[in-house]
Amino acid sequence: MTGDPQPLQPALSPRGRILQVSHARAAIGRGRRDPWLLVAEGFHSRGGMDKANAALASYLEAQGVPVHLVAFSIDPELSGKPGVTCTDAQIAGRWPSLGRFRLARRGRAMALRLTSHSRNARVVVNGINCNWPDINWVHWLHQCWQPPALKAPLWFRLKHRLETSRAIHMERTAFRSARLLVANSERTRRDLISLLGVSAERIHTIYLGTDSTWKALTPDRRDAGRAWLGVPPGRLLVAFVGALGYDSRKGFDTLWRAWIDLCGLAEWDADLVVAGSGRALPDWRREAARSGLGGRVRFLGFTERVFDVLAASDLLVSPARYESYGLNVQEALCCGVPAIVSAAAGVAERYSSDLSPLLLPNPEDACDLATRMLHWRRDIAGWRRRLEPTMQILRTYTWNDMASRIVNLAEPSKAAERHK
Repeated sequence: MTGDPQPLQPALSPRGRILQVSHARAAIGRGRRDPWLLVAEGFHSRGGMDKANAALASYLEAQGVPVHLVAFSIDPELSGKPGVTCTDAQIAGRWPSLGRFRLARRGRAMALRLTSHSRNARVVVNGINCNWPDINWVHWLHQCWQPPALKAPLWFRLKHRLETSRAIHMERTAFRSARLLVANSERTRRDLISLLGVSAERIHTIYLGTDSTWKALTPDRRDAGRAWLGVPPGRLLVAFVGALGYDSRKGFDTLWRAWIDLCGLAEWDADLVVAGSGRALPDWRREAARSGLGGRVRFLGFTERVFDVLAASDLLVSPARYESYGLNVQEALCCGVPAIVSAAAGVAERYSSDLSPLLLPNPEDACDLATRMLHWRRDIAGWRRRLEPTMQILRTYTWNDMASRIVNLAEPSKAAERHK
């Protein structure tokens, strides 16, 4: 993904790199099951795509499938499992483009190695991170997000333009060559068909799953989250979870304009907590201080305690301009926290008709957003009741359910290859 770079995460542990060298050949031939290779930037819990990748890897390993991972960062608990072999493609210094090149190169090398030993080995890549003609799990389309202007230094705008142009070209090649594409939403599926000309029969929509820990929201957890954030008893809390990049894709600027209007109303008695980092974070902190609303908003920066943020909150707002899915919204709903989200976001497909007033038709319309937030404030208990059926449906669809669907989808294609 191009745009505002995320903070670099820890690379593989030394043990992970040792595993790569000492067990790679043994892993290829050790199992009765055909091996799977997953190529992705990360396998951990610190990002939406990374969580999904880690869930698929964990499911495969639990099923006794030899799993090979090529990535920048892998959770030590996953990399330490005996059925998992890891290849490090760590980003070098502050040159993420070089790191992505290394990821693609090492992913292709491992794919060649595995498929030469096992004809029915499966290779799963994410988008354009490694061009390989097997399974492409699509979490994002650069074609869908080309901001007309960036409030960023000239060097960053030029870099962003070049990287986006290159990524769009690579998408055309990668998606058209894949045997099977897994889309994270119907929105992504439609975009693949209409924008890139991918044949519909090769694309299958499989929604992201839910971690069982998101079912455990109790009054005690809510109190603990509010104590951690220092929220006064009885004070309402609105949350924003997402990157604060120069491209404003997550729509915090729209929320901020709505927030300024709401704070001018006597009936608006909520505070705002912002969980997310990015190059624009210092600018937003200065803007909050300049506007005199520093006491009504708190910027946490990057945090791994998103569960605590949502547990402490009464409403999540996500007016994203482009969101192929929106795992943060799904996690809020699973916690029983209503979420106002852009109607065009993939996760909006999971909303029942009773929740349609929480869908924002135009992510640029701060006035409409403020109106919908007021509508929520005037009937908080009612919105919690309306959320209940959707919350229960989402909670019952786990990461394992998602992973099993991907595996079952791949099996028929593997059987067809045997009979060629």
